[in-house]
Amino acid sequence: MIAPRVGRGLGCLRLGHPLRVMWAGEAAGRCQARRLHGSGGGERRPGSEPEVWPPPGPARRPLREWALPVSPFGRLRARLPCHLAVRPLDPLAHPDADHVLVALSGVEGGARDPAGLRVRYDEALKEVAIEADTIDPQASVQVDAPLKFDLNIKSSGSGCIKVQNIECDNCKIETEHGTSILQSVKSQKLHVQTKGGKVICLGTIYGNIDIHASDKSTVTIDKLQGSCVNISTEDGLLKAKYLYTESSFLSSAAGDITLGSIHGNITLQSKMGNITVDSSSGCLKASTHQGALDVYVSQLGKVELKSHKGSVLIKVPSSLQVHLQLSGKEVNVSSEVDVQEMAKTHKDDSVIITGLMNQGSKLEKWIKADAPKGTVSFRNQSWFQSLKLQD
Repeated sequence: MIAPRVGRGLGCLRLGHPLRVMWAGEAAGRCQARRLHGSGGGERRPGSEPEVWPPPGPARRPLREWALPVSPFGRLRARLPCHLAVRPLDPLAHPDADHVLVALSGVEGGARDPAGLRVRYDEALKEVAIEADTIDPQASVQVDAPLKFDLNIKSSGSGCIKVQNIECDNCKIETEHGTSILQSVKSQKLHVQTKGGKVICLGTIYGNIDIHASDKSTVTIDKLQGSCVNISTEDGLLKAKYLYTESSFLSSAAGDITLGSIHGNITLQSKMGNITVDSSSGCLKASTHQGALDVYVSQLGKVELKSHKGSVLIKVPSSLQVHLQLSGKEVNVSSEVDVQEMAKTHKDDSVIITGLMNQGSKLEKWIKADAPKGTVSFRNQSWFQSLKLQD
């Protein structure tokens, strides 16, 4: 390991690539310039970002800045007890995408020495490492990285992480109690894990996505698009506006699952929570032990819904072609629904109703719903009514 150079330009060095470090005054000017001219991150939809950055707290001032020459296709590895934000380099200032800029801001009268932040680049591994053990937890680190840069970042304590407008093969984010914010991220493999913080996905997140939230952590999503999505919570809410995936598995132990428009093969599971789907297009399998199910089926292949101790409400457009098999302690089919070949039978303590809507296929398009301790309700609802309910 190469020892840091003493004096102006303090920092970690690598052979053949000098590292420039700027102190507070010069760094402040550079930081202000980037705020004025942008960072190449694209425009944000008004009102789309519920979290300010850095997170609320004491006023922060620029302390130090690093400029590291790097290979354009590398990796950022960060282990920090404070806030961290990652965004793309300004393509006008760095057209070759060959630098990583790191800026440290600290609170007035911070208790920890900002020199505790270690920044270095390993040319052989093509890895930028940012680490700190003693830095003030209220400090904030801003990283401007090449657009296509892998991420492996972890915060401890209440440190929050924000990643925006980055494209990479692998993106791994871990927090303890801090919030994770992902905005317009593309990754072949995206893994997010938190032990007690929130996970917020803004804009469209592309890729194979794996999100795990423990304790009372909530997961809220604007739009996910990818081949495979796996999301789980324990006691917190799982909410997504749009899912466009080939295969998705979403689960919660005790939290509710609330979804807007979903497409593809979707499996939903909750033990104690309720499951709500505003619009389903594709194959859907949803089950809850004690909660209720409320699902609007706009287009379908095969839909299977079950609430062991709760009730099931199914809404469909009047033009849907579907074969029905509804069973529960009580089954209510609205008089507005035109069901052909409808048959009603009793088995044990359950009522079973079968039938066809618009000559639906028994093999390809069907809805099965089961609520052995509750009520299954089936009724018409137009697509326009569904949109109004979503608003």
